[in-house]
Amino acid sequence: MAAVPLLRWGASSIHANSFPPPRRRLFSALRHPPAAARYEPGPRVRVMLKGMDYPELEKWVQSQGFRPGQAMMLWKCLYGNNVWAHCHDELAGLNKDLRKMISDHADLKALTVKDIITASDGTRKILFSLEDASVIETVVIPSARGRTTVCVSSQVGCAMNCQFCFTGRMGLRKHLSTAEIVEQAVFARKLFSDEFGSITNVVFMGMGEPLHNVDNVIKASSIMVDEQGLQFSPRKVTVSTSGLVPEIKRFLNESNCDLAVSLNATTDEVRNWIMPINRKYNLSTLLGTLREELCLRPKSIVLFEYVMLAGVNDSVDDAKRLTELVRGIPCKINLISFNPHSGSQFKPTPDEKIIEFRNMLIQSGLTVMVRLSRGDDQMAACGQLGEPGDYQLPLLRVPEKFQVAF
Repeated sequence: MAAVPLLRWGASSIHANSFPPPRRRLFSALRHPPAAARYEPGPRVRVMLKGMDYPELEKWVQSQGFRPGQAMMLWKCLYGNNVWAHCHDELAGLNKDLRKMISDHADLKALTVKDIITASDGTRKILFSLEDASVIETVVIPSARGRTTVCVSSQVGCAMNCQFCFTGRMGLRKHLSTAEIVEQAVFARKLFSDEFGSITNVVFMGMGEPLHNVDNVIKASSIMVDEQGLQFSPRKVTVSTSGLVPEIKRFLNESNCDLAVSLNATTDEVRNWIMPINRKYNLSTLLGTLREELCLRPKSIVLFEYVMLAGVNDSVDDAKRLTELVRGIPCKINLISFNPHSGSQFKPTPDEKIIEFRNMLIQSGLTVMVRLSRGDDQMAACGQLGEPGDYQLPLLRVPEKFQVAF
């Protein structure tokens, strides 16, 4: 008869077969403890690492059998320590099993650089290819004052059909994922930190209406300001919108980043024409919402962007109306010279008239800046991004009173 295995503790001996099956398995496990846990490849379900915020990344790493501390090491490889990893070979400092698991189950790179175009003023326009061969554009804007800004896109094209914007001609092709948005800022740092120094500011003012893609934009901006990651200051990350009121409320309640509103007109008649979103959320609704919401955020202000269009929104009466419209809203005004593009109906307001307009606003007590065009000789300036192609959204009828401006 075969010997019955024994389990031994000190001087005691116990017959394993003297226990019922569940207990027998327990004692067998105690007798033969497992070796140290090691990663064993499972089904090849791939995830995009830059699409996760840190709690999601930590949970995923733990679900694969690794420690939370290893999740933080991975996070810093992606966003911190001047690594900005885009491939598995750049995951220095991670142990062999963790790197193998990531190689088997995760992708690090959402974008591919297609081209980098340099404007005469040093501005860089990066063309990125997406997995489906769509192309987006990102702009890196250096400054002699030591502040370098990356202008990121949130969509391929845009559904808002703003009449002065080249991207608006495209219509909406697709929303960008969280990873595709975040990686624009990562690439900016990886490609240009040595040349320009630290990339300090992010503006969501590239292709697309950011708050039309509000889920991914809020998540991407939270990754950008993570203190263990890219470490952008929330006060230096600005999300711009044409005026989607419900999404403005959500953004102001869920994000600690700054908000910019593209205003561009002082009457509903003009804004209905040049910004069709105004037909859904008019000036009264938009500005009333901002007054109410900013009362709940006493230290916050909104940046009003105002593209100066000759003969359309640049009169003395416009300056007076603008002063009244924003009264009671903590804000700054950013006057922007219109940047021409093919097929455009509009002309830029002359520089001297922009200065007169600015001075009137300042005299009324407003804080006003004039944004200089950057990268306009390479279609990298505000309102010039994208490539409409054969299909373009229609231009809207010009109101009769403004037809003399064209």
